[in-house]
Amino acid sequence: MSAPGSGAAWGSFLVGLASVATLPVAVYLTRFSSSYDLLHAGFAIPAAAALGVVAVVLARRARMQRIVSLEGGRSGLATAGRILGILGLCLGAAALVALGTYGLLEYVGSRG
Repeated sequence: MSAPGSGAAWGSFLVGLASVATLPVAVYLTRFSSSYDLLHAGFAIPAAAALGVVAVVLARRARMQRIVSLEGGRSGLATAGRILGILGLCLGAAALVALGTYGLLEYVGSRG
């Protein structure tokens, strides 16, 4: 029999892993397409951020379920999912800053 919070913990871990992998996979796939370039990988930023938020929420749910079931302590899988979710959010924020900087430089460069 599985622990009460194990579904949310596994979900958090898997969604967090997907969050971290979304942007690198999007960048990698642009190498094999003639109609998409690196700039189009920016469309994966909202997906990475959304997956990161879902991973953090699922990790919190797993922790609350563990507390309610009187098991106490922390689930290592939920903690890993939370860390991966936060890392996915950070990657999305860094990609957004990079994309914004690129857009600003393109704008300034086209005016002068």
